[in-house]
Amino acid sequence: MNSEVCLSCAAIERYLGEEEERVHALRGVSLEVEAGSVHAVVGPSGCGKSSLLYILGLLDSPDAGRVSIESEPVSHLSDDELAHKRNRLIGFIFQFHFLMEDFTAQENVMIPMRKLGQLADAQMRDRAAELLGAVGLGDKLRRLSRHLSGGEQQRVAIARALANDPKVILADEPTGNLDTANSERAFELLQNLVHDRGKALLLATHNTAIAKACDWIHEMRDGRIIASHTSGRRRPGS
Repeated sequence: MNSEVCLSCAAIERYLGEEEERVHALRGVSLEVEAGSVHAVVGPSGCGKSSLLYILGLLDSPDAGRVSIESEPVSHLSDDELAHKRNRLIGFIFQFHFLMEDFTAQENVMIPMRKLGQLADAQMRDRAAELLGAVGLGDKLRRLSRHLSGGEQQRVAIARALANDPKVILADEPTGNLDTANSERAFELLQNLVHDRGKALLLATHNTAIAKACDWIHEMRDGRIIASHTSGRRRPGS
């Protein structure tokens, strides 16, 4: 792979639960995601896809192994340092949107920007409006999130993940709550961001059509990546 590696992990181990209920969720997982590429992780429920994403997104810590962002190991950082790096470099789209229900769509998208503290209020509002327009919600900026449909809430969550222009986008079933048209629109938006602006996208999905549209597909079983292959849709020179 010629491109710069944005996100990588090596020999990741993760155990969940205690004593007799302890589960070996990840068993020596290694992976590289390059700038300008879209990677899909596929496999049955319980195979470790979400556990891997949470560790790569710095939301959980591995029991062994190493995570690096832009070739810099991050597993040793303090909680505050991890939080800052996560907010600045990673956009996470959860399977369930986790919006603040009494905030408007625009205010929800502004939350990561407020945490990072690099933009004035007017700039944050403009950027949130631009992102919501890109996911088809430009007419619902001031709608409280609890008054949005499930699919609309998920699209707000996608916009929120892009708020700080992250280098890496991680997504756990990002289109699972969307109809076909909005699913395709959201995925196309993410694809274009990745390919045009040199970002990296890793998503866990059961959606076969979306997986096939990615540059790389990684098959997981029982906490291991058992196969990695191109989808045949890699762009020339990538």
